[in-house]
Amino acid sequence: MTRRRLPKPLRNPSLVIGGLIILILIVLAVFAPWLARYGVDTPDMRNRFSYPSLQHWLGTDNLGRDLWARLIFGARVSLSIGIISVTVAALIGTVVGLAAGYFGGWIDMLLMRITDVFLGFPAVVLTLAIVAVLGPGILNISAAIIAVTWTQYARVVRATTLVLREQNYVQAARALGASSPRILFTEILPNTLGPIVVLASLGLGTAVIIESAMSFLGFGLPPPTPTWGWTLAYGTRFIRDEPWLSIISGATIMITVLGFNLLGDGLRDVLDPRQLSRSGGNK
Repeated sequence: MTRRRLPKPLRNPSLVIGGLIILILIVLAVFAPWLARYGVDTPDMRNRFSYPSLQHWLGTDNLGRDLWARLIFGARVSLSIGIISVTVAALIGTVVGLAAGYFGGWIDMLLMRITDVFLGFPAVVLTLAIVAVLGPGILNISAAIIAVTWTQYARVVRATTLVLREQNYVQAARALGASSPRILFTEILPNTLGPIVVLASLGLGTAVIIESAMSFLGFGLPPPTPTWGWTLAYGTRFIRDEPWLSIISGATIMITVLGFNLLGDGLRDVLDPRQLSRSGGNK
């Protein structure tokens, strides 16, 4: 009697643990209005600096505001900015990478020099400059993150396209008279989705860090909007006497980024063509 093995993705601990962390985060963000026992700006001056308890699960800040409510509503902000920035950055980088890798010549040179210009700016300086000019806001912060992350997708997709355009099936499609857009979007793009998905999952963690860093430095969404970076920055004012404010906020950011990184590592292992070929040969 043969034992049934779990599907390969479920046998990858990084993928399972990272996926569970992100799934829990998404559930908390989506159902925040029902999971929060208090409003994000509801003060309770009689319970200022309250330790974690049954009444306030993660304690309260200096105004008596419930930290649990502020963190799960802050998850909405972080996930919204992360999803917007990663989606747009992936689209821009994929189009640039496909065009540069497939057509080559002056198109490749022009697009890669533009990419190099963006890479030449320090990411922190460019991000802060864009937000300082555009002002705070979810879309403006997302635009700043897009400006410093789309280049990763462009370079990875270009490198993959340079290899794929020489494959026999691409040459056959070209010999049969297929147009360049058809070859790009039906023959090459599907084979670049693996690296793009991995980059996107890792990019979500990067977006959370950048958004939190900007809020921590005072360039993020202004109060009273609950953001993880602002909650962390606010907690540092009382870190000597009430350290759990900063510890809990920092741990939330760390666990979220860890979840996205584990998810990215797991997806990379599952989607790696070399791993797929080995598993296929072992059947």
